[in-house]
Amino acid sequence: MNQASLRLTLNSLTDLPSAAQEIVAFAGSARILLFYGEMGAGKTTLITRLCKVLGVKEDVSSPTFSIVNQYRGKESDIYHFDFYRLKNQNEALDMGYEEYFYSDAWCLVEWPEKINGLLPQHYVKVRISATGQSSREIIVQHI
Repeated sequence: MNQASLRLTLNSLTDLPSAAQEIVAFAGSARILLFYGEMGAGKTTLITRLCKVLGVKEDVSSPTFSIVNQYRGKESDIYHFDFYRLKNQNEALDMGYEEYFYSDAWCLVEWPEKINGLLPQHYVKVRISATGQSSREIIVQHI
């Protein structure tokens, strides 16, 4: 198991574009990124910027109510999940999460702790912590 990690300190939103590029480069061939952090930590904001780095031209928004949004990137589809509203893991099973996770498309997942028992063996873990009003610490790790 590769336990390599990347630690990023963002002092403001202006640091997001370079942080997103570093995360995509660090992910390498991994396509499943799981985002952990408190409500309001900036998961959706970071995912929006990651989508831009991956070539999404359209507006990116939170899939809070739809659970998953699909975008077209430069090289592949990108699926943005928000599992916050799931009542149990069966809802992810019912929506066919496996088809997304094992499709070789990018899967950017908010609130993965809601589907702990369904997570793949290998993924990139992205932990976002607020360190101030507009500053964040991001730790990225291959699992």
